[in-house]
Amino acid sequence: MRKRLGMITPSSNSVLEPVTSAMLHGVPDVTAHFSRFRVTEIALDTAALNQFDASVMLPASDLLADAKVDAIAWNGTSASWLGIGRDRSLCEAITARTSVPATTSTLACIDAARALGAERVGLVSPYTDDVQRRIGDVWATDGIVPHAERHLGLRDNFSFGEVPPATIADMIRAVAADGADAIVILCTNLDGAALAASLERELNVAVLDSVAVTLWRTLALAGGDVTTLASWGRIFQTPAVNQ
Repeated sequence: MRKRLGMITPSSNSVLEPVTSAMLHGVPDVTAHFSRFRVTEIALDTAALNQFDASVMLPASDLLADAKVDAIAWNGTSASWLGIGRDRSLCEAITARTSVPATTSTLACIDAARALGAERVGLVSPYTDDVQRRIGDVWATDGIVPHAERHLGLRDNFSFGEVPPATIADMIRAVAADGADAIVILCTNLDGAALAASLERELNVAVLDSVAVTLWRTLALAGGDVTTLASWGRIFQTPAVNQ
């Protein structure tokens, strides 16, 4: 039975749509559908934080519901610095107005780390120093204290999509060398999904790309078979658990 997956997408993100489509290429009867709202920078000032107000995000879910999708994901990591409760409330609001189950990238990343039994979670991101520190604090309040991290100090969201995969791979290797047993690529505009499987073999750690785990969690929420994507990394050999 066909599964339609709805993805709410930051307007300046150039990675998650082609990566999601590439991952689903050859997977029968699963399609992804995208709805955008404006996001141009990641920072902690009021204007940047207000980009993620539910009042501008929920209309995007309404448009996806018109396509009769089976699950909806906010395909962004903003709750990692705004607070995990923001995403849980957003999911409840999406479902209340569309009757469609919902998840987010941040919830999916946390769910994936727990599903794999990770004890030392490392974070790789493009963000600035203050955003990265806030992420560490927010994740700690949800029971995951980052073991190690690397970040690039970038603010402009479009620029994240221009980071070469080799740079992302070097950051992952550095965090693995610091002793992490699972590494989250925390940004849906970093082109890291295609690196996961090979780096898992090289480093013997789980590599959890935000775009990939959002697809993992959304497909499971829609009642699909995540093992059809097993070639993209360990997480696709692992059932998603209820959030």
